[in-house]
Amino acid sequence: MQRKLCLALACIVMSFSVSAQKTSNDPAKEKWFMDLGLGMFIHWSVDAQLGAVISHSMAGASDEYLERFTKELPKTFNPHKFNPDDWAVLAKLAGMKYVVFTTKHHSGFCMWDTKTTPFNIMNTPFKKDATKAIFDAFRKQGIAIGIYFSPEDFNFLYQQHVPVGRMQLPQHFPEKNPGLMALDKAQLKELLSNYGKIDFIFFDGPAEGLKEYAWELQPNIVVTRGQMNTPEQELPDSVLPGPWEACFTMGTDWQYKPTNDPQKSGTEMINMLIETRAKGGNLLLNVGPKPDGEIQIEQEALLRELALWQFANNEAVTGVRPWHIAKEGNVWFTRGADTTTVYAFVQGGKDWKYGERKDMVFHTLEGNARTKVSILGYASQLVEYKENFDAGIYSQNTPVGLFISAVNGQRFYTDRKWPNPVVLKIEHVKFKPVVTSYRQSTIDGAK
Repeated sequence: MQRKLCLALACIVMSFSVSAQKTSNDPAKEKWFMDLGLGMFIHWSVDAQLGAVISHSMAGASDEYLERFTKELPKTFNPHKFNPDDWAVLAKLAGMKYVVFTTKHHSGFCMWDTKTTPFNIMNTPFKKDATKAIFDAFRKQGIAIGIYFSPEDFNFLYQQHVPVGRMQLPQHFPEKNPGLMALDKAQLKELLSNYGKIDFIFFDGPAEGLKEYAWELQPNIVVTRGQMNTPEQELPDSVLPGPWEACFTMGTDWQYKPTNDPQKSGTEMINMLIETRAKGGNLLLNVGPKPDGEIQIEQEALLRELALWQFANNEAVTGVRPWHIAKEGNVWFTRGADTTTVYAFVQGGKDWKYGERKDMVFHTLEGNARTKVSILGYASQLVEYKENFDAGIYSQNTPVGLFISAVNGQRFYTDRKWPNPVVLKIEHVKFKPVVTSYRQSTIDGAK
């Protein structure tokens, strides 16, 4: 009788444990995540030295190729110029509030000091824990820490004599491959026990059984991919509710690609960030460090252009939410935390030249006696070298919307041809629904 009672109690406890298992992110942590706005994605692994697509060259490869990949590449991986402090300072300058690093991509190569497999960075000429160094450097800059982790593991599949591919066979799924599940959990145990507080985890593959384990190890961790929308290389057509994250490369690939890799322009990246924030998402912008440990100069240059724009305008992309509409004409909007402040991103460059006055009517904004308009980063008093020039901002509420007249006077480039958007901060304003159609030219501004 006593044995039956103990068994019954054990079943009740087990049932309670299962029912109490965490199945979602903490809503407060998700709101915090939504405030961050911009993060740095870092794709870097042992095959960066080949300039190959990260990991995927193993999928469908011959045994000879897989043998060389897993045995020869670690012998020549030696990023002797690796300085994560430089990466972290650059990320902070660019307005990035969090980092997500590829601790293990699909190849199974571990970028930390792991006891789970010899296929790791400690068994290379480098012999240093890159994950720890990166996390330490970014924490020093006040940047939140995120882990990219692949539940799939091509090296493990190869060792198991399972054809290497992505979610094509039952053995590719940890839930259906006990050995793979055990390996993944052992690796997550190391990452979430030995590297301090981890803010995010990005499961690039089947997350069932693993995200729950991550929450068990660190209950406040935010699961991004595996729990929320994380589109790659595309943005949604409209505002998405709740947290989501868009993942983009600067060029055409995630890892270092030395050939045939045209990079986006700085203006494209800035506009991508603006659109993402206007639609309620975070932008996770990728860098692919070189095999020697440096960020390639093309991507560093783009990040510095982004840093210059963010230096003046970060207020409009951090801690904001979507406005009632994402866009009016070619002007994107975000909303400040006080709900009555709107940031309007007006195209610069040829559309609004340096030193030029622009008149605009925003049909969906309604002002009042308290409405105040300013340009982020610019005092609207003087334009360099121009005497007796009126650079003031004028605004007036009208029956057809809020009229604003302003001068683009913030000088960023020597040739005065800064091509990037100007941000208007419009305080004490409310949404004005537009019933009738309006002419595009009045939104874009009178010439």
